[in-house]
Amino acid sequence: MACKDLREFIAALEKQGELKRVTAEVDPCLEITEITDRVCKKGGPALLFEKPKGSAFPVLMNAFGSERRMAMALGVAEVSEIAERIEELLQLQPPRSLGEKLAMLPKLGELASYVPKSVRKGPCKEVVEKDPSLDALPILKCWPGDGGRFITLPLVFTQDPETGARNVGIYRMHVYDGKTTGMHWHLHKGGAEHHRRWRQLGKRMPVAVALGGDPATIYAGSAPLPPWFDELVFAGFLRREPVEIVKCETIPLEVPAQAEIVIEGYVEPNETRLEGPFGDHTGYYSPADSYPVFHVTCISHRADAIYPATVVGRPPMEDCYMAKATERIFLPLIRMQVPEIVDIALPVEGVFHNLAIVSIAKSYPGQARKVMNAVWGLGQMTFTKIVVVVDEEVNVHDMSEVLWRLGNNIDPKRDVVFTEGPVDVLNHASAQPNFGSKMGIDATRKLPEEGHPRPWPAETKMSQEIVDLVNSRWQEYGI
Repeated sequence: MACKDLREFIAALEKQGELKRVTAEVDPCLEITEITDRVCKKGGPALLFEKPKGSAFPVLMNAFGSERRMAMALGVAEVSEIAERIEELLQLQPPRSLGEKLAMLPKLGELASYVPKSVRKGPCKEVVEKDPSLDALPILKCWPGDGGRFITLPLVFTQDPETGARNVGIYRMHVYDGKTTGMHWHLHKGGAEHHRRWRQLGKRMPVAVALGGDPATIYAGSAPLPPWFDELVFAGFLRREPVEIVKCETIPLEVPAQAEIVIEGYVEPNETRLEGPFGDHTGYYSPADSYPVFHVTCISHRADAIYPATVVGRPPMEDCYMAKATERIFLPLIRMQVPEIVDIALPVEGVFHNLAIVSIAKSYPGQARKVMNAVWGLGQMTFTKIVVVVDEEVNVHDMSEVLWRLGNNIDPKRDVVFTEGPVDVLNHASAQPNFGSKMGIDATRKLPEEGHPRPWPAETKMSQEIVDLVNSRWQEYGI
């Protein structure tokens, strides 16, 4: 079962030997980052810094930083279980009879049961500060070249001014002083789209920031969902029960009742300020640029609140495990749109948007190129810089095999494709922000119609008869 809040998750991690308490005083300025980075690189545990310098709020780090902890966060033994649930839902077909309609009702009813549940009060309201200051929080300065301190794991809540549709995203926040921060909305993100719509109306935009809460809801804020799909409904699906939400004190938004800390405020339609630089998940500093300014109007929190944070940088880091979970969870959705895809891998070294390895069941000439273009048209996958397509029997998660196929199966002039389009904001290699080139590599076996008239060679594989014989006699060899 999924945990109901952050502290239940901490207790579960500690029980399983997945959490270490740090009782020494540690400075949120750089020192927490250096400790956490070393632990991440060694595949170590979650860390609870009980005495951050200058604050009464303990700091939780690296809570999602392993495959096991990621599964625990989502209440499953393996993340693939969630993909299987999604696949079952996607297999629902339009009913052709009364019996089929009745058979669909339980599944449709299950989805409806995940709509967030409004409650009158929650633990996040134990302390309400109407004259708030961010200075009380143990906000991190992560890297020496950072422009200042950053809130790194916030769930940022916004609402479409016309439809009322909610967006929840994880967007870093550069703290300028006790009352204001930057709001790092990338051009292509849901929060940025909401801000554009409020700006068109010339109106101040209400924004709420939740820190902590149950781990499934935190993960949902990072998920690449379609704009029309509510992140809190997805969180309910992950948890198998709806998220409880409570009204804010000073703005017309609702936030998770089980959050540790809630920061309420607003963004003016045309106010911007220099935000950054920031040591990012690429392992490089993203440059300073102009972003909207968030003004704090209220801070509420649990009486004994815990401050969750994360550090990003050269992989592997905690966010890599969140991204690998996304890779597995959303594979059924990708397959639904591109049925010939068998599997996909986003290597952590590619920091999510630089490299994708895709295996396909190939049945006609040019299919690999069709898949490349389809991948570049799939939501956040549009930012993928390099797409490598291999045959269905290739294990896309075995980079040794992928590189072997890549070296053997391509003629560079024939099998490498270049195109141009949107690229990730963090792609520092492109000549200009947000737009650049992409590369597709067809590493599948070539058909004669694809410009390869020679017979494709057979691989050197032992006969199954000998494989079975050796398996049966293996102990005799004494190897």
